[in-house]
Amino acid sequence: MAFVVEKTTDGREYKVKDLSQADFGRLEIERAEVEMSGLMACRAEFGPSQPFKGIRITGSLHMTKQTAVLIETLAALGAEVRWCSGPTSSTQDHVAAAIARDRASVFAWKGETRQEYWLCTERALDWGAGVGPDLIVDDGGDATLLIHEGVKAGEVYAETGQLPDPSSTDNAEFQIVLSMIRDGLKTDPMRYHKMKDRLVGVTVETTAGIDRLNELQANGTLLFPAINVNQHFANSTVRIL
Repeated sequence: MAFVVEKTTDGREYKVKDLSQADFGRLEIERAEVEMSGLMACRAEFGPSQPFKGIRITGSLHMTKQTAVLIETLAALGAEVRWCSGPTSSTQDHVAAAIARDRASVFAWKGETRQEYWLCTERALDWGAGVGPDLIVDDGGDATLLIHEGVKAGEVYAETGQLPDPSSTDNAEFQIVLSMIRDGLKTDPMRYHKMKDRLVGVTVETTAGIDRLNELQANGTLLFPAINVNQHFANSTVRIL
């Protein structure tokens, strides 16, 4: 399955439910800015120096008005941003429309199927020619998982010529992931290796995502630095930047 990616008048990609809701979304974002003084202070202090200029950031995090303030802060500091929503149940369609129209590439709408969710994740990671972001802001670790599984499958493909077989697992969602990786490797066998090589690191916040990264760290297969942004996970062993 594939969905049609649309473009703004200035060429920015997006896929949201209804772009005509953007004005309503903009009002909601402006209300959220009042409540998020720390991020607004960051814009005022660091915006002129553009510390993130030229940095590509992919986000996989709730597409809400609060997240929109984060996205626009990253952009105000110079970053280019592509975003998908995880989990999808929290997506505010009007806010996604405002960000897509005004600021960043967004692939998110409320009620995505699981297949659509993974396609959105893949689009958020793809910055053209198979090259990925410099940084990932991850929630449950799905964007990070996709790159790790893609690199693993790419190594097997290079050694044996065998592509991932979705029927090798009974997990319906992992079948979707393997199908997407298989199709990506057909187009570019180095697709996920190029993403991995560009990445500086990832931040993850949820228990599931932290547990997944701790497991990768423990068995020596964590491909890039990661940071647990939740202070209360005191026993986390994830590598800290």
